[in-house]
Amino acid sequence: MKHLICFLILFLVSGVGSFDLVIDEIPDEVENLIDLEIDGFPSSSKTRNGRYQRSTSDWGYVGDLVEDDDKIGLYSYKVQSTITSRLANTMIQAKMVNNAKRSQHIVFDVQVPKGAFIDNFTMDINGITFTSRIREKSEARKMYSQAKAKGKAAGIVRSNALDMENFKTEVNVPPGMKIQFELHYHEMIRRKLSSYEHVISVKPGRLAKHMEVDVRIIEPQGLRYVHVPNSLGDHFDGITTISKGEKKAHVSFKPTMAQQRKCPTCSSTAVDGNFVVQYDVNRETTGGELEIFNGYFIHFFAPENLDPLPKNILFVIDVSGSMWGLKMKQTIEAMKAILSELRAADQFSLIDFNHNVRCWRDNLVSATPAQVEDAKKYIQTIHPNGGTNINEALLRATFILNEAQNLGMLDPNSVSMIVLVSDGDPTVGELKLTTIQKNVKQSIKDEFSLFCLGIGFDVDYDFLQRIATDNRGMAQRIFGNQETSAQMKNFYNQVSTPLLKKIQFNYPQESVSDVTQSSFHNYFGGSEIVVAGKVDTENLQHLESIVTATAANAELVMETLRDVEELDGFMKKDRYADPDFTRKLWAYLTVNQMLAERNTAPTAALKRNITKSILQMSLDHHIVTPFTAMLIENAEKDEIMLADQPKDPRRGCCPGTLGLTPNAPNNNKGIPAWANDTIAPASLPEQRSPPTSSLSINRVDNDPHFIIHLPKSQRNICFNINSEPGKILNLVSDPGTGVVVNGQLIGAKKTENKKLNTYFGKIGFYFKNKGLKVEITTETITLKDGSYGITLTWSDTGHIIRKQLLISVMKESNVTITVGEEMSFMVLLHRVWKNHPVNVDFLGIYSPPENQFSPAAHGLIGQFASEPEVYIHHQRPGQAPEKPQATMEVKGNKLTVTRGLQKDYRTDRVLGTDVQCWFVHNSGKGFIDGHYKDYLVPHLYSFLKKP
Repeated sequence: MKHLICFLILFLVSGVGSFDLVIDEIPDEVENLIDLEIDGFPSSSKTRNGRYQRSTSDWGYVGDLVEDDDKIGLYSYKVQSTITSRLANTMIQAKMVNNAKRSQHIVFDVQVPKGAFIDNFTMDINGITFTSRIREKSEARKMYSQAKAKGKAAGIVRSNALDMENFKTEVNVPPGMKIQFELHYHEMIRRKLSSYEHVISVKPGRLAKHMEVDVRIIEPQGLRYVHVPNSLGDHFDGITTISKGEKKAHVSFKPTMAQQRKCPTCSSTAVDGNFVVQYDVNRETTGGELEIFNGYFIHFFAPENLDPLPKNILFVIDVSGSMWGLKMKQTIEAMKAILSELRAADQFSLIDFNHNVRCWRDNLVSATPAQVEDAKKYIQTIHPNGGTNINEALLRATFILNEAQNLGMLDPNSVSMIVLVSDGDPTVGELKLTTIQKNVKQSIKDEFSLFCLGIGFDVDYDFLQRIATDNRGMAQRIFGNQETSAQMKNFYNQVSTPLLKKIQFNYPQESVSDVTQSSFHNYFGGSEIVVAGKVDTENLQHLESIVTATAANAELVMETLRDVEELDGFMKKDRYADPDFTRKLWAYLTVNQMLAERNTAPTAALKRNITKSILQMSLDHHIVTPFTAMLIENAEKDEIMLADQPKDPRRGCCPGTLGLTPNAPNNNKGIPAWANDTIAPASLPEQRSPPTSSLSINRVDNDPHFIIHLPKSQRNICFNINSEPGKILNLVSDPGTGVVVNGQLIGAKKTENKKLNTYFGKIGFYFKNKGLKVEITTETITLKDGSYGITLTWSDTGHIIRKQLLISVMKESNVTITVGEEMSFMVLLHRVWKNHPVNVDFLGIYSPPENQFSPAAHGLIGQFASEPEVYIHHQRPGQAPEKPQATMEVKGNKLTVTRGLQKDYRTDRVLGTDVQCWFVHNSGKGFIDGHYKDYLVPHLYSFLKKP
């Protein structure tokens, strides 16, 4: 029997949409619905073929519903969302009842975030269950047409969506009947402005007896914070609860019916808006976090503590007649604020265009306060009029940037970009969009990025998105209203702080496959790059990644290593975590990447091939894309509906990605052969590691123990320095090579045996001739070059290259500093138990005697670059049999020395390796020049003053 009447499923934009509607005749048998017994709705389950199925269950008592004049009651409105490592699975469910004495249309209308993939919809009408399946669009339309031809209940809507998408279902329900709707979708939560923001539209339209928004966050990296802004208004202050753990959080919003009311006597709901959850995660490594599970890996990359790269930015502003009024006023306000945020190292200019093109300056100028103020005054003189010549405006902008580059006016490490602001299609000059796209592409030559802001709904957003994606940028729609200025500033803030350029992700080719985009032109502060792929976990214990990039003052090589089973235990213990999150994230990234590639495909053949791949991915992963449709059927398949989402020429294909470029230059220096087969390891300055023999190196370790190796006499001489916490000891001071090495002491937590042990807690290296300073603590490794700086943590494995200085960090182990062929140093990290009652983390430093210091070198270690004559004789028993004594003659002094053992911690950082040496008492007096206090310096980078 046919029971359903007037069913519609729509994808449309809030406030704007056009569609063609075809509805079959209402079956005569529909009247029988009135006499059917209502059993309610039970819980959902899956059929054998994996499709979700929702059958009816008992709602319980449904009285006390607040009804509008239409007598439609909302029994419950529930939103459940679970975020597993940025993958948000969201379910929206509504249970409604028609308490009128006549049949009525009941509407289920929810907003779905742009870029989300709908993967399931179920509907129950008085015990009749409708489930969904995904089919290729033409096949789905054919099935719909066949159902319609046979007189079966059928409905279809083809919509022209713009920016926001709504999923809307309208069903005619007889009196007394209950209906339940349930929609599932998933999306990747992208990081913007240093925060992940999960937005859920909550617009029930009426009071609900049971209202609930439930969000669970599971992030294996750990949660830095969770925040729920008051986006629904002051009316709901104090109702939301947040429970946050180390790696999990639970956010709950459950207003009672009384709390939902706009006023105590109102029958309308105050719940009408977006429920927003903001959070961020902990980041231990600069090289990013690898999460591996169920045969897929996800690489999250969001480094911090980097100096911004200088920007060369051209603002290209549409001042045609259509921008008159609020749009122009808001644009001017936004531009004044944006200009104020330019940094001193930035260069900029302004171009405004209508049917003509004007330049505020014909070349880039530095963002000095005077130039910024002059630009603001220029902006305020703009009066919109005339047509729109986008082609000439963009070509003028690219000419200015190309000329500056050809004349050597651009910092090699700077980032160049064009920001286009427009509200309409071209009306003057070149009008053909494909020609404009081709012209701009040829002019930019993969050198710059183009970002497009489309104001309002008259602009061809698909064109803006296409031209931006084609030129390493992104597009964003700006709504032409009172919020235009804030939206423009928000967008600019996302791209205002470039931290890295030429980013390349590398993985062992024999272990991974189907990797998503792995080359990126830029990385902007506050964002995140995500790369995913398949991994052979059966034949692999660890997965290694190597990321290379250019920072403001160095070339970076960042390594990350993860056990492929590291997440298994965590995932199995959490019943809310999505075990499919890696697969879904990989599919999400892959489909969106292919949509972007299709949007800019240069040939029809390539576009067809990409379309086939997208279609297969959509079917394999059961998601609605522009090339699939969702069929919704009852069990007997005699009633069929179709959710259709055809391509809209003004909608755009896919969400933008900051720093997107499929053809970024390779920058893989000094990485294993499997990571890059096009650049030889020789392209990296040779890293001359200190010799591994414990008898051939000078070292300072533990409390602090000095071990000086004398190569000519093949002896090791040891001494301790007993000083105070906070004092800085000079280890190397070489004015000839311009090298300084100093160490600052820290104390133990308390005294032992009436003595407070001291250790090196900070070591500073100053390479004066290069203008470079390196500061190493037990927490961070920082390279400074003038006003620029870059910081790694001990959680990182990576390399920094600057002016032929190579800093190599081994995670939680050591740092090696190599200066060309001349010298190298190793700093070793000693970690102790966090709650140890006495000991603290400290550093040791190792310097090979091959270091090419000048004859002027001095310091506690540097003075032994010129080996002194040492004569040891008259060996005799000491106080302990294993510690004989002897007489040592050195530097005109006769010293009593003791034979003993010291530790070399390079090969065994816990127990160390025993090294035999002759120990000089009294803080090395007689072996070192002068007194140890002569080696105290005022600052971490101070040279030792000559006596």
